[in-house]
Amino acid sequence: MSLPHAILTALLEKPSSGLELTRRFDKSIGYFWSATHQQIYRELGKLEAEGYIRALPTQQPARGQKKAYEVLPAGRAELARWTAAAQEPKPLRDTLLLRLRASAVVGTEGIEADLRRHLALHQRQLTEYEEIQDRDFGPGKDTPQDRLRHLVLRAGIDLETFWTQWLTHALAEFEELPAHE
Repeated sequence: MSLPHAILTALLEKPSSGLELTRRFDKSIGYFWSATHQQIYRELGKLEAEGYIRALPTQQPARGQKKAYEVLPAGRAELARWTAAAQEPKPLRDTLLLRLRASAVVGTEGIEADLRRHLALHQRQLTEYEEIQDRDFGPGKDTPQDRLRHLVLRAGIDLETFWTQWLTHALAEFEELPAHE
């Protein structure tokens, strides 16, 4: 149920077309809630049918012209309802952790290399988040909206910091293991 709410959030921040939403997801919301172009367009249709959004009138009707959407009062109310509702934390489901556990019983072939690959990916993501923080949240960026957006980014930084530290520790453990059990 969260993709429609992610779209409502993005549209309240700035009315956009489906293509613009896709690009914005790639640069912001997509860091923590990803969606494909097709999923976004499908949800836009549903949100419009439910009366949560509407296509903005265009200057000139043209076949194939991209529609921009805005949130209607019912959409804002739905987003406010969803935001205020209590939700339980989701349990962690991570394939890498399961594969590491399985390697304890079937052997470690290939897992160390993948841990190194994951470490490099998390280090790159951490660097990207820190660059976004430096670029977008400098002095003077302390409105309530800025502070909440920064809080979301801090969650990403903290998670990537956790993963880089944990993977570094896991690889140190591999150094201590007898060769290929």
